[in-house]
Formats: sequence, structure tokens, C-alpha cells
Amino acid sequence: MGMTMTQKILAAHAGLTEVKAGQLIEADLDLVLGNDITSPVAIHEMEKMNVKTVFDREKIALVPDHFVPNKDIKSAEHCKCVREFAARHDITNYFEVGEMGIEHALLPEKGLVVAGDVVIGADSHTCTYGALGAFSTGVGSTDMAAGMATGKAWFKVPSAIKFNLIGKFSKWVSGKDLILHIIGMIGVDGARYQSMEFVGEGIKGLTMDDRFTIANMAIEAGAKNGIFPVDDLAKAYMKEHSKREFVVYEADEDAQYEQEFTIDLSTLKPTVAFPHLPENTRTIDEVGDIKIDQVVIGSCTNGRLDDMRIAAEVLQGKKVAKGIRCIVIPATQKIYLDAIKEGLVETFINAGAVVSTPTCGPCLGGHMGILAEGERCVSTTNRNFVGRMGHVKSEIYLASPAVAAASAITGKISCPCDEE
Repeated sequence: MGMTMTQKILAAHAGLTEVKAGQLIEADLDLVLGNDITSPVAIHEMEKMNVKTVFDREKIALVPDHFVPNKDIKSAEHCKCVREFAARHDITNYFEVGEMGIEHALLPEKGLVVAGDVVIGADSHTCTYGALGAFSTGVGSTDMAAGMATGKAWFKVPSAIKFNLIGKFSKWVSGKDLILHIIGMIGVDGARYQSMEFVGEGIKGLTMDDRFTIANMAIEAGAKNGIFPVDDLAKAYMKEHSKREFVVYEADEDAQYEQEFTIDLSTLKPTVAFPHLPENTRTIDEVGDIKIDQVVIGSCTNGRLDDMRIAAEVLQGKKVAKGIRCIVIPATQKIYLDAIKEGLVETFINAGAVVSTPTCGPCLGGHMGILAEGERCVSTTNRNFVGRMGHVKSEIYLASPAVAAASAITGKISCPCDEE
């Protein structure tokens, strides 16, 4: 019986010729990731194991990004714990403020993940790296501790769902709209512990930033991971960013899938997820008149350079509506610098937005944009659960950078296509 792309990667890392869905395996890890919230727990668990050091100081990445720059004493203590651990074990890939970024944008940019890798991270959106043809998935802090100590992790081999993409996006439609459409279609548990495997001619029209966004939100459908084929665009990205060798795996023709869907990208419209689940989606023509208080453009989902460019294109020569707070957060220092060089930051500031240092900040209700009772936010982040961005009686509407920027201008959920 044939194997999916994910199953082939896991089999290779488990030293097996084949694996089947549901099989328990122990696999070698290429990278273990933690941030300022999850790493301290993992560090304390690792200390209980009485191991002298990490399995490989070059295969661990520690990225303080959630509450940084430190918002309070507790977050400062968390970062201090991670900083001291990194120094004690001479961790190569520790990224302090000034060189850090939002972890899931930073690691591919730094070339730390390539096709064929197995990556675990103590953050649910670690599935982002499937855009590069890697198997990457979120784990708990205890699993992170075991991974740092041994370089191995246990997995139940996932079954898979195939998404065959055809056609090409219309203007103002992006990867964010596609993944919201899919989550709206199958639900937040529609891919529970399965691999979401994307194939088809439509992939050629997807930028790498589109793919990162789509893989990033696979977890919002309950998936174990999301993964894309390694085409010329992915290879070019890896060659530009990494010196590591990569391995290309392809699904067998007779691979088994639990479900298969065909999606014509040309039929998609800008899509918004209403409170309080990512599956509660409506296309822009179904939204109605929803007034808002705040817009956030950034996060590990949509804080990359293409996202900044799209938002700036919409905001160019326009003004953020009176009384609306528009917060723009480039995902890494490099993206921030490139946005400055391209004049995007000037566009944001002239429009009346504020531009922040890289941070997860408002996405998880950390800082840099907490919502008060009754407030509404259009956000390019990945979750809109109750209280996710602040008060339990606030509301989050998930959208693309294009919709978010247009909404900042009008003060209500809008699309740039409304003006065309």
C-alpha cells in the first residue's frame, strides 16, 4: 500500500521502509522549537530528567516572541529562564530581542527548516513549515523537553485528506481566504489528527507566503500537520535562505486518503471568520454592516512581506478611519527592515497606523492591542476564540491583510474590491 508525503517523511525518520496510519513510531528530530511561554515549562521538565545537556545544541531553536519586548515582570522572568538555559547549553539558535521575530516566520527565513525535516515545537502553529515540504507539528512542553534531551519523539502516524487545488486567485484573494474557506467547509475538527496534503496545478499560483499561511492554520481544522509538494518555488526559497541539504518526498500514486476535495481557486471570494470559531466563515458579500474598533495586521499567519505589501497597497494615500486603532506588526526584523526600505512603513504611518517591533503580542491577548469589553477587531491572526484578544465580551473577525486594511479605512468590515 502506498504512502502519503507525510507518511514517507515519518517512515524515513523512524528508520522504517513503510508506515501505516495509526501506527506508533519513534522518529528522529531535525529541530525542536520553543518560545518564551512554553520553553520555561520544558526547561523545568528537562531538569527533572537529570540529563546533562541537550541532544544537539544546533538542532534546538528558542525564540522569545509572545510577550516580548517583556510586558511585565512575569514575562521578563520567563525570558530570563530561556536566556540562561540557552547560555548554559550554548544553544546556537537562540534569538534575543533585536534579532528575534515571530518564531514561525523567523525559522524558515533563517533557513533552519527544509524539505524532508521532522520538526516539533511547543506551539500549535509549528505546522507552518509544511509549506516547505517538512513534517512539522505542535507538541506540549513535556514532549519538547523529551525532544531536547533525546532528539526523538513518539508519533501516531496520521491518515490524510487530499486537497486538489485548481484555478488561480482573483484580485484581493489570498492564501488566508483559501484556508478560511477550507476550515469553514470541513469545520474546526474536520481534519482531526490528520495530515492536510495540498496538491494540484493551482499550487503554482500560490506564493510561498500564501503557503506558509495555509499550512500555519491547518491546526485550526484540527490537523496534525499541513504539507505542500516541493516545487521549483519552494526549492528556490530554500536555496536562498538555507545552506542545508533538503530531501524531497512525494506521495505514492496509490496513497490512501480519508477524503479528497477539489477547490477551484478562481471561485473563492475574500472570506471572514466571525466570532467565536475559525469555522464560522462568511464571504465578504455576506458580511453585512459590522462596525469595528481595531485592526491588527501581523502574526505568524500574516506578518510576512507579501502581507505588508498588500496592506500598504490598500492603505496608500488613504487614512485610517477616526477612532479606529490600526496596528501593523512585521513578523521579523528582516521583514521590518525590508518594509522600511520599500516605503511600506511610511505608508502605514502616513495612513495613521502604528507599526510595532516583531511580537505575537495581540494575537493571544498578550499586549500591543488588548480589547476592552464590547470591542470588535478585524485581525489577520489565526484564532478568534472567546477572550483570545482580551475581554471575554470582545469579538475577533479573522481576515486577510487586504480586508483588514480596507476595514481600517472604512471603520467597518470591508474589502478593497468594494471600491472597484
